[in-house]
Amino acid sequence: MQTISHYQSPLGKMLLSADDIGLTGLWFENQKNYAKSLDKGHQEKETSLIKQVKTWLDVYFSGVKPNFKILLHCIGTEFQKEVWEILCKIPYGETITYGEIAKQLATKRGLARMSAQAVGGAVGHNKIAIIIPCHRVIGAKGNLTGYAAGIDKKIKLLNLEKGEK
Repeated sequence: MQTISHYQSPLGKMLLSADDIGLTGLWFENQKNYAKSLDKGHQEKETSLIKQVKTWLDVYFSGVKPNFKILLHCIGTEFQKEVWEILCKIPYGETITYGEIAKQLATKRGLARMSAQAVGGAVGHNKIAIIIPCHRVIGAKGNLTGYAAGIDKKIKLLNLEKGEK
């Protein structure tokens, strides 16, 4: 059974969801695909994992890279999970392009190439904002492209990680 809780971030209200395995969702209120993976029978409860996630977010929004990991339970296709795994390896304060992720996946799978658009689709279905840092993915020419919570939040998150509050 999933449990939920709310968090008031400097960028707006957020919803957290978790199960017995780990964090299953972290969304900004009203973002695209908001709470799409929630079980109908979820309940609001402050579990130890939820408390840990809120502490992680407090540290993050203070402008410091959190020095501890959160247990995650990523729910998606195998391709999405592969993309999200790469997202988790993007260093704090740095960015990567959709094309670079596609190249990494192609190499891993022994393919000549992979679609950056397919990668973009998987990035866009990330259910765990910030902790799986999809905001660190940019377009081929360094342009800031889609973010489910809005480009304004993406800019603020990237600036926060660069020490620009």
